Amino acid sequence: MTKSPNVVFHKASVTRYHREILNGHRSINLWFTGLSGSGKSTLAHAIEERLHLMRCRTYVFDGDNVRHGLCGDLGFSREDRSENLRRVAEMVRLFIDAGIIALTAFISPLREDRQRIKEIIGPEDVIEIYCNCPLEICEQRDVKGMYKKARAGEIENYTGISAPYEPPEKADIEILTGHYSIDKCVETIIRELFKRRVIFRADY
Repeated sequence: MTKSPNVVFHKASVTRYHREILNGHRSINLWFTGLSGSGKSTLAHAIEERLHLMRCRTYVFDGDNVRHGLCGDLGFSREDRSENLRRVAEMVRLFIDAGIIALTAFISPLREDRQRIKEIIGPEDVIEIYCNCPLEICEQRDVKGMYKKARAGEIENYTGISAPYEPPEKADIEILTGHYSIDKCVETIIRELFKRRVIFRADY
């Protein structure tokens, strides 16, 4: 419920359709979900690099980065995590209107929150990508030492250890990031973008 009831949404004469035609691709959100260490950010940035070489207009929203600004006032309670994702979803919705391929790398552990994200952005504009990686592999990749601290009880409510992760029941794309190379994962998603006609410019 908005606290600004006396505002009117302005419809621009340059629309999302015009921007997509200029860009040569649809605007879409690639929402990467999975445990910490499952490869969400690594994969999102690798895909952005590939899309950039293809002259696509892109932006990656990284879970840690947004907490340095947009969501810097939020903690890690259940309510704050939900609000963190709501803010990101609202921002992504604007980026999609701007004609951008927005890539979002967030644990987003609960199905309820992921459903809310789709409702905000629009389910037709979200491709949910589940980075499926066993917990033991995620812990082996623990470059930040977070799992170790969570196991020692130094971090509360850590997803996969002391807080739940609810895998998507039917993700649009499921990537076995603990099994396949990063190049293989990138190729799988790029092929899917062509298949879904996200990228349509003839010279790609």
